[in-house]
Amino acid sequence: MQIHKNHPLKDYNTFGVEAKADFFVDVKSISDLKNILSDSKFKSLPKLLLGGGSNILLCSDFKGLAIHIDLRGIVDLGNGLISVQAGENWHDFVMWSLDQDFNGIENLSLIPGNVGAAPMQNIGAYGVELKEVFVELEAYHIASGDIHIFSKEACSFGYRESIFKNTHQGKYIIVSVTLQLQTNGAVNYSYGAISDVLSQKGIENPTPKQVSEAIISIRQSKLPDPNEIGNSGSFFKNPVISNSDFERIKKQSADVPFYPSSDGQVKIPAAWLIEKAGWKGKRVGNYGVHEKQALVLVNYGGAKGEDIYKLAQEIQSSVKEKFGVYLQMEVNIIH
Repeated sequence: MQIHKNHPLKDYNTFGVEAKADFFVDVKSISDLKNILSDSKFKSLPKLLLGGGSNILLCSDFKGLAIHIDLRGIVDLGNGLISVQAGENWHDFVMWSLDQDFNGIENLSLIPGNVGAAPMQNIGAYGVELKEVFVELEAYHIASGDIHIFSKEACSFGYRESIFKNTHQGKYIIVSVTLQLQTNGAVNYSYGAISDVLSQKGIENPTPKQVSEAIISIRQSKLPDPNEIGNSGSFFKNPVISNSDFERIKKQSADVPFYPSSDGQVKIPAAWLIEKAGWKGKRVGNYGVHEKQALVLVNYGGAKGEDIYKLAQEIQSSVKEKFGVYLQMEVNIIH
């Protein structure tokens, strides 16, 4: 295990922002993790945990220790129960599951990031959330050095939310995730765009792989590839609002799209709000809002994280002023 000084982080964040960490280490085992976190030279330093780097915006150099979680391995425990190490790429794992004739996560194809980050924000797309297949996870308790097991209930999953984003933020490092997948399970393709793509191909009873392929084609048509244009996917959460607020917005804009929420409230697309506020496709020098998807902020090359953050704040203010709705950032801002 090698400690690097003044280490560049550009390759560890999908925004492609140029920043450095005072110290950097690649962790490939639990023993590596224990050794670095117990080292007296680093104990008092701030820590930055890095996985796939798809959910962070670096606004400055990091004055502390950046730890890249590179734990690898997938274990089939039998009967569709799969244990995955935190450093595995999420999309690669989805493809692996389909190759092994498992299904249940095909709707989560092409979501950027690593497996360890998936339960942190209860990733979801096209009518499916991680919590639907989640069984448990193992997490390293930073203070004690012990491994704790968290059940689905203990994770307190919500919409892009878990206990690791609030109560336990900064206290644990997720090291493995166990999911319950299915063989010949039912596929979910009722989400509008999926059924449209399948219909165009003349597919009436799709396989999990066909659903995955449809979702990949949809995402690729709307979302920029981080390898070509720096971005972190969806920058804001879709807001969940009260019925009274929804009726108020509906009077203002009759065409507002919406989805009933399980708690009796209403979810409306953040992308629609941002577009209606005039931000879609807006470019400011070398950064801006993507031309095809208003939910995605982009770095065209050489942009500073602080500039992208200020743009996000301007969008928040604009949407709040026009619709009375506050957009929450889904991306973690690192100052």
